[in-house]
Amino acid sequence: MKVLPVPVRDDNYAYLLIDDVSDEAAAVDPYDVPKVRAAADAAGVRIVAAITTHHHFDHSGGNKAAAFPDAPIYGGSDKIPALSKLVKDKDEFNVGNIHVKALATPCHTQDSICYYVTSSAGAAHPGGVFTGDTLFIAGCGRFFEGTGAEMHAALTYLGTLPGETVVYDGHEYTKGNLAFAKHVDPDNPALARLEGLIAAGTIPAQRTTIADEKEWNPFVRLDSAPIQKATGGGEASVVMDALRNLKNNFRG
Repeated sequence: MKVLPVPVRDDNYAYLLIDDVSDEAAAVDPYDVPKVRAAADAAGVRIVAAITTHHHFDHSGGNKAAAFPDAPIYGGSDKIPALSKLVKDKDEFNVGNIHVKALATPCHTQDSICYYVTSSAGAAHPGGVFTGDTLFIAGCGRFFEGTGAEMHAALTYLGTLPGETVVYDGHEYTKGNLAFAKHVDPDNPALARLEGLIAAGTIPAQRTTIADEKEWNPFVRLDSAPIQKATGGGEASVVMDALRNLKNNFRG
């Protein structure tokens, strides 16, 4: 199994999820279909499915393109353009030899689905999760259709995945997220490690895991003393709402 990031728009990521045994691939959030198709051609793989993390146009906007007319389009609601395979929490399917499990994570949108992917065939890979706009490297998505309690539940759910699971998020927001994390959790040594990865130009497919997020993501560290202090403290949903408000207004 291989995962190939494909930068699209100003800061979005599409991905190719590649079964390197069959040379079949799924396009994840393929907003810019010509660019994703060119990446697939360069990699020598055939796109056989499209996977959509949520209905926002910058993630689902490529679904109606007729470039892959026989490919099923997976997603979490009928708000997703050209949807042909509706998935709910814990639904499972395969892309070649790759096993895909849907994880419902409503908050950013109510149809947000993260996809946990594993394979025992082909190139060794520890497993990955496509998180769309739910979990970012050192951050999380805005609560457009949900609450702090829902985001806390979503991130806690993702935290049950194996620690070595690689996080494939939907936007390149890492520098801004790092600046905010240093603002609310300034003495966290893990943030220096993330800063070093950014400085080295490490690409998202090699940058971060679920275990890393538990060390440096303030939205995953709600019960830590620095986050409790920065937000005024309280139970998880209250702290999550307060932390999100701080991030929304942060200009550092």
